[in-house]
Amino acid sequence: MKDYLNILIFSFCLLLSNTVSTLGASAEKSVIRVNTTMQAFNLIQPWEKGAATSRLGLGAVLPDNKVLVTAQMVTDATYIELEKPDSSEKTPAKVITVDYEANLAVLEPTNNDAFLADREPFQIDEKISPSDQLEAWQFESNGTPVTTKITVSKAEVRQSFLDTSKFLQIQANGPVQYRAGSFTLPVAKDNKLAGLLVSYSSKDQISSILPASIIKHFLSDIEDGDYKGFPNLGIMYSQTLDEQFRDYLKLPKNEGGVFVSKVVEGASAEGNLKVGDVILEINKNKIDSRGNYNDAVWGKLSFSHLVRGVSFTGDSIQMLIIREGKEMDLNFKLIRRPTADYLIDPYMFDRGPKFSIIGGLVFQELSVPFLKLFGNDWRNRAPIKLLMAHANPEMYEKKGNKKLVIMTRTIPTPATLGYERLSTLIVTKINGIPIRDIQDVNNASKKPIDGQHRIEFESYPKLIFVDAALSSRVNTALENRIGMTQRLD
Repeated sequence: MKDYLNILIFSFCLLLSNTVSTLGASAEKSVIRVNTTMQAFNLIQPWEKGAATSRLGLGAVLPDNKVLVTAQMVTDATYIELEKPDSSEKTPAKVITVDYEANLAVLEPTNNDAFLADREPFQIDEKISPSDQLEAWQFESNGTPVTTKITVSKAEVRQSFLDTSKFLQIQANGPVQYRAGSFTLPVAKDNKLAGLLVSYSSKDQISSILPASIIKHFLSDIEDGDYKGFPNLGIMYSQTLDEQFRDYLKLPKNEGGVFVSKVVEGASAEGNLKVGDVILEINKNKIDSRGNYNDAVWGKLSFSHLVRGVSFTGDSIQMLIIREGKEMDLNFKLIRRPTADYLIDPYMFDRGPKFSIIGGLVFQELSVPFLKLFGNDWRNRAPIKLLMAHANPEMYEKKGNKKLVIMTRTIPTPATLGYERLSTLIVTKINGIPIRDIQDVNNASKKPIDGQHRIEFESYPKLIFVDAALSSRVNTALENRIGMTQRLD
């Protein structure tokens, strides 16, 4: 009887041990609060910062003392804090790696290696499919876990955080209860990390989730300590649905394919694809006339996922194309074009806008955030010259421009009398020196002609003059008043 009882106790303990080990992560031990204070620069007055704001969200605990959050949680962060929901214990944190295009970031505690020692790191489950049941994990203000069940419905490649970048996102249906501090939420499947919830529509009860496959891609790239980022193909394309267009391209009726209408300089496609090419296959996946391929799990997805979501920077990519009516195979290496090489910066987080002031004339490098100052409908409301430059940067890159410098505004000073209404003008030359970036403005300002600064624009008024000596005195006064008259780095 005693032996039987011992066996029974041993069996129960073994069962309990197995149960605990299979449970894995939990909201209580695998999700951490992230509190961020952020302060972005003022693009209208680039020498100033805007008002400080705060953002509260949740992060997923990872192995090796790391925490995964969305990049949105750390934009322009001045202070980041991790907080245990069950004890309210807090510690400062820092960003280890961030990718604003993919909307992902990894944090770690600052000088506190033991802070996450009592947490349970997530394992990652990439095997998500339609109809899967997921759980969104969050907390009440008192630290009590709140679990919401949602159901996966579909996936598509679409804009997430930046309107210049598209990545795979999963859509899930079901009501998600709002709780304070729920800017982003870890989403679990069978207690493994399935993704990060990045947006929720209470009206439609639809959640958008950055899936584990993209997260895994990001984390794999980090492992060697040299983060390369997601690759860029660098093309614009047109669908080939029109039968007359297909006849012109000599495309078989039963074939798909997309027409390459533009090749971006400095990206993977440059020197490999040409305008006029038709892409039929990527890595043996047939591309239809709408630009989709048939994914084994999600069905029709944009072919861009094969480039950015599946492949890594440095990988070779295979393509079957039609060029001048003949099929041919291509094999080339994928690269990521650094954002620093863009004529117009797509984003400007964690750094101040470059600018230089001459007598009250404010010169800046054009960026997408500046264009967005014209409102949500900025693509229609921003000055047409700036929009054309944004759509066709190669026009200026061929002239040698590294960046596009514009005179953004005029500060009323004795040196700018009569020019108060001038703004958003593309600068071509200052004192006879071509302006290709903000450093050129600084260099040219030191070389006035006959005591005057001669400033040339692409459009009306084409040319203005500013007294050099007066400008110098004004700049000194502005330096005393606003603290700085240039930021070149």
